[in-house]
Amino acid sequence: MKLKLAISSCPNDTFMFDAIINKKIDTGNYSFDLHIADVEQLNKMAFNAESDISKISFHSFFKVIENYQLLNSGSALGKNCGPLIISKRKIYQDELSDCKIAIPGENTTANMLMHIFFPEATNKKAYLFSDIEDVVLSGECDAGLVIHETRFTYEKRGLKLIADLGNLWEMKFNLPIPLGGIAIKRDLSEKVKSDINDILKSSIEFAFANPGSAMNFMKRHAVELNEDIINKHVALYVNNFSVDLGYEGKKSVEKLMDEYRKTNKDIPESSPLFVK
Repeated sequence: MKLKLAISSCPNDTFMFDAIINKKIDTGNYSFDLHIADVEQLNKMAFNAESDISKISFHSFFKVIENYQLLNSGSALGKNCGPLIISKRKIYQDELSDCKIAIPGENTTANMLMHIFFPEATNKKAYLFSDIEDVVLSGECDAGLVIHETRFTYEKRGLKLIADLGNLWEMKFNLPIPLGGIAIKRDLSEKVKSDINDILKSSIEFAFANPGSAMNFMKRHAVELNEDIINKHVALYVNNFSVDLGYEGKKSVEKLMDEYRKTNKDIPESSPLFVK
């Protein structure tokens, strides 16, 4: 059975899927038609149900819940790994409402978190995540919302931290910060969904058991090619929650959905979030 698979170019995704895509583990009767893109493009593809399996921001997942469920493996969430608001000059948090802010996409979880904690900061413009540092440095925007590899590079480029949205989430809810997961089409059979979850779990476990095995694949697609930064990225975003969400991980995603429901009433109450 061939399935359309869409993942981001970020090291956490290429690390987790390397063993599947490069045939380092047995995928049984399943093969994959691969598409790699920026996560905001993947979000937009999911709105049109273009892929059978897709990386997706949790914010966007809530908008497509009628078509997709979450796998229990493959998610990005944890502690001290949330999006950061940065600037070139010193800006205080209560000044954000007067700032033009670069964001990595309207449908990203990062943008949703910014709305939760800084709802008055509405002057936002979307950019490719890897361009946000340059946009702030040039003065095109006063501040930027950084994710992925740029979380590790902004200080070296002389940029300053305004707010850590992950820390704000953890302090308010005492839960790990939920960022994105792997969605699978709801109308696939329960066996297929269970099989794919098991295959992805095996792929992640293979990557952990074989350090360095995925490096070439990660570097082929990463924005930042420095191996130290790539390894830091993986260490931050791929963890026990990626292997299996578990109770705490699911509770965190459900809490984010509760926050989404405060301003959006379009989530069907009866739709199970997670694959069994």
